[in-house]
Amino acid sequence: MAKAFYAVGFWIRETGQALDRLGCRLQGNYFFHEQISRHRTLMNIFDKAPHVHKEAFVAPSASLIGDVEVGQGSSIWYGCVLRGDANNVQVGSGTNIQDNVTVGHSAVLQGCTVEDEAFVGMGATLLDGVVVEKHGMVAAGALVRQNTRIPCGEVWGGNPAKFLRKLTDEEIAFIAESAANYSNLAKAHAVENAKPLEKIDFEKVLRKKFAHEGDEHDSMLSVTREVPPELAPPSPTPAQ
Repeated sequence: MAKAFYAVGFWIRETGQALDRLGCRLQGNYFFHEQISRHRTLMNIFDKAPHVHKEAFVAPSASLIGDVEVGQGSSIWYGCVLRGDANNVQVGSGTNIQDNVTVGHSAVLQGCTVEDEAFVGMGATLLDGVVVEKHGMVAAGALVRQNTRIPCGEVWGGNPAKFLRKLTDEEIAFIAESAANYSNLAKAHAVENAKPLEKIDFEKVLRKKFAHEGDEHDSMLSVTREVPPELAPPSPTPAQ
């Protein structure tokens, strides 16, 4: 039944778009055609729909497709694609999925499990059946073969990936700190992306109005600027 409703809704949407195109053609040279992006941040596949916690951040250019779950305080950054068409994709709490990746910059995860407070480096590839335990680390550019298990507190790297060394206490602390930093940064991005167009235009006008064009210009606007100490010019040395 859910698939039937989905199909009917799809037909209605496509019919509306077809009528819009027909109307444009009837207007001939007098119509204005604007190309509108059909990108959808959240997209269901039949009865499989993404579920995002209200305190999670999903960037406007990201794509969550099908059976995808995102937990509290997590962030899905710009250009990411999470596809839950064949299997369920679960992103736990406080997790960051970074720019143009499927976890970590340009990393690829396929049918694997990454536990809490684990770290996957840039450009790494994890194949089917891989398990990265808590406090496990996959080095940048590593290729982890099928059904490999990376134990707690170990660094694996290379192609194919193999054990390199144990993590230090400082590196383990860095993993949690990095996740917390991205979580805080996501809150700022969420606020900016939620602003309506009217407020964005208003802020542009304000920035242009109060742009620094010289002390005389500031005096006319009655603007007083506080200069940070590190940018303030040095005080002249009195003559001896």
